Order: sequence, then structure tokens, then C-alpha cells
Amino acid sequence: MTANAVLSPGPPPNREPSAGVSQMVRLIRESWAVVEPRADEVARFFYGMLFSLSPATRELFAVNMEVQRSRLLRALVHVIQMVDRPDDLLPFLHQLGRDHRKFGVVAVHYEAVGTALLASIKKHAGDAWTESVERAWAEAYTVMASAMTEAAAADEGPAWYNGEIVHHERLSWDLAVIRIEPDHPVPYQAGQYVSVEVPQRPRLWRYLTPANAPREDGIMEFHIRAVEGGWVSRALVGHARPGDVWRIGSPMGRLNVDREAGRDVLMIAGGTGLTPMRAVIDDLAQYGDNPRVQLFYGGRERGDLYDLENLQRVAMSNPWLTVTPVLENDPAASGAEHGTLADVVTRYGAWSERDVLVSGSPGMIRATVSRMLVAGTPLDHIQYDPFTLD
Repeated sequence: MTANAVLSPGPPPNREPSAGVSQMVRLIRESWAVVEPRADEVARFFYGMLFSLSPATRELFAVNMEVQRSRLLRALVHVIQMVDRPDDLLPFLHQLGRDHRKFGVVAVHYEAVGTALLASIKKHAGDAWTESVERAWAEAYTVMASAMTEAAAADEGPAWYNGEIVHHERLSWDLAVIRIEPDHPVPYQAGQYVSVEVPQRPRLWRYLTPANAPREDGIMEFHIRAVEGGWVSRALVGHARPGDVWRIGSPMGRLNVDREAGRDVLMIAGGTGLTPMRAVIDDLAQYGDNPRVQLFYGGRERGDLYDLENLQRVAMSNPWLTVTPVLENDPAASGAEHGTLADVVTRYGAWSERDVLVSGSPGMIRATVSRMLVAGTPLDHIQYDPFTLD
């Protein structure tokens, strides 16, 4: 499990599950609620058990396991909350299975992961662990592993793409724009993200979202902010150079605009969470007729809105696009809404007639989606991906 998933607001299922599935979901969620307060211990035990059962898996991970342990937990939470939503869960697992090919993961690894996972939950669940709970976890993991292995086996593309840095521009002390030229075009869609491994931090794969739609020359542009404690992001902002070669994993994610749906679009982006929105806007700009797109672009201070002028130029030549800057801690700044993105967006109402795309930090996504649901935004109109960008 290497996914880096957001703690979801926990939306209801897409459709009414069967009685058997409902029972399985209930047992899994109730037992997870028991162990969640000891989540760090669960993760440590899991990896210790995994490396004991399958020592070869240790080579798949970086020496420092702290970040990896937190990723496991977020991935588990995300899958647990989607287990009764197959229309969302299965595409996520298929993408995850294809992405895991870059690690050299094979079927025997999935067996070891399943054994270690159930042993970890059992050890920390105490009396809450029963035969019925064990059966529920085993059935859920079988579904997960089968979906991932089948998707990996069916993928005829390479396990990863090599890409060379052709441009590195530092916009500020903590922000850089990096352009990569892959050896073969990466088959991503505007709004999707990819995992990358960089020479400065071997085996520390991170998820980044291209800020541009696919181009004929294959160039991918990434906007990277150095975050506190971010081993990879800080290395890329400060030390990446033209000529560096990255490994790029399979595209993932489902953020997109359906031009045929007949609904206008609301985009909500915080910081470098702008990148998928920017890529989608870049893609839409090639068409003459588009749905109306309202983008709320937020940051703490004016300097955080690093791409605002470019977006405003795009809006001037594309009347279907409206850009509203939002500042959380810059009350003296003019020409912007003030408050958190969740505050500002919901001041306008529920946006119930629009498709909604949300991207940013885990906290920003949680707060914004939760507030919109309370305001009356239909859940099935909201899109957000489960991965964060270290």
C-alpha cells in the first residue's frame, strides 16, 4: 500500500448496497474505529510483519519509513470509506494497480500485504476482532487485490516513463516551475496526476499533477512548492537541475470536465492545487464552445496566487472563464474575496446546478467539501482526488 490518500469527508454510497455488502461495510468501519486511535502503531506493526513475511518487499521502500507509514493509513481510510461505492472504488483500484507496476509488485506481494494487514488490525482491535470481522476484512481485501492485479496484468504500457528536466525556474524561495520532456508521451488526461521518482530522493515516489494539457511534444509542466518536512518537494525546488532524469508512473485521477453534460463548472483550487484546474482550462481553451467555468483560486496572501495574472489573461480571451481570487490572511489586499475557500464559495450558495472540482491540501479539501455538502451541493456533482502533492 503506497497510496497517499486524503481523509475523505465520508460521503454516503452512490447506490443502495446489498444486505451482505452493508454488513461487511459496517463490520469493517466499526473495527477500524476501534484501532484508528492507535493508527501509528498499526502501521508500524504492518510494515514489520510485511518485511518479515516477504523480506524482498523492503527494497521497494525508502530507508525512512515515516512518510510511508502515514500514506498507508490514509490509503486505508480512503478505501474503507469507498468500499460500498464500487463505481468510485474500482476505477481507483485499477489505477492504483497499474501505478504499482513501477515497484515490481507481483501477486505474492499482495498475499503478504493481505496477511500483514489483517494481522495488524487483529492485534490492535482487541475484543472487537471476531470471526465475522475477520471474514469482512478478508473479503474486502480480496476485492481490492483482485482489482489491482487484474488491472496491472492488463496494462500493456511501460511500468514507468523516463523524463528529462528541460526547464527549472524558481519563482520564489519555496516555489518552482519544472518542465519535463519524457522519452515517450505520457498518456495522461488534463486533470490527472502521476507519481514521480527523482534522482535527489531515490525510492521516495511522490504524486504531482501536470499544469498543462497533453501537448504534441509531450512536455509536462509541474508547479512544486517546498512544504515543511517535504523531503522531495524541497529537493526539487532547491536542487533539481536541467538534465536530471525522472521516472514517471502511470496517470491516475478522475478530475475532468464533461463538455457534453450540459452543466456549468465550479473549480476550487488552493495553492499549487491549481495545477489540475490549470490543465483542464488549458484543454478547454482549444474549443470554441464550452460550459461556463467559475474558478475560485485561493491562498493565504497575495503572493500565494503565483499564477493569477496568467489566469486573468486566459479569462480575457475566453469569455466562458471567470477567475475569482480568494485571500485568507491578507485583509488589506484589494480585488479579491476574503476568507477561506470554504467560506467564500458557500457564501454564493449551494452551486447545485454545477459540476464541482476541488483541489488543494487535504485540510482544504475536507473543509470545502464538507461545507458544500452542508450548503446543499449534491455529492455526485463534486469531484476531488484522494492524493496529495508532497
